[in-house]
Amino acid sequence: MSDSGTPPLARRLAAEAIGTAALVAIVVGSGIAAQQLSPNQVGLQLLENSTATVFGLAVLILLFGPVSGAHFNPAVSLADWLAGRRTGSGLTASHAGAYCLAQTGGAITGAVLANVMFNQSAAQISTHTRADTGHFIGEIVATAGLIALIFALARTGRSALAPAAVAAWIGAAYWFTSSTSFANPAVTIGRIFTDTFAGIAPTSAPTFITAQVLGALAGLGAIAYFYPAPSTAADDVVVPSGTVK
Repeated sequence: MSDSGTPPLARRLAAEAIGTAALVAIVVGSGIAAQQLSPNQVGLQLLENSTATVFGLAVLILLFGPVSGAHFNPAVSLADWLAGRRTGSGLTASHAGAYCLAQTGGAITGAVLANVMFNQSAAQISTHTRADTGHFIGEIVATAGLIALIFALARTGRSALAPAAVAAWIGAAYWFTSSTSFANPAVTIGRIFTDTFAGIAPTSAPTFITAQVLGALAGLGAIAYFYPAPSTAADDVVVPSGTVK
């Protein structure tokens, strides 16, 4: 560990890469399984996909949170950096950039892994077009809610609730947003590489990522209004890191 009690950057980046890869493998793999188990039943497929994602995300936060904070999401990492500028806490700009690269690489790996696990071609590009006005608004809402929830928990000392709370938000947003709640630029990029139920066409990804950035800013704006006192521990996003040796 470093002198500050935070695990070395290399270990944190490995946790972010592996955690994001596992998250995307869960999303894509459960989507493929849902298509195979429930053909022609889209509602049931979404239920199966969202249920697996909720449980898997909660477990991954519990597993990797003490190492890296379990961001698994560039929107969260960049929000952590931005929110910590006032107090000099949170991720540095270089560390936030490294987190984003690790998360994106992990997401692509996770999609390829899911393809291979289900005996599909490893190299795929999605043809699933998703980008329209409703999807754009849905991604803003999903991401704003996610960021607001995470930072509200951090600023009120309730980060221990993050595994259940974050998973619950994503699970709910699967159903009440038209976009099915990607809310994550790395996951969006990763899902380009699977032409299955969970995929997104490359032409649709920029719209989703733009909406996610706007949503993250909106979520931070809500936190600044409702919880104006800066957090004393911005690193407690998603859960406190630095608790392992």
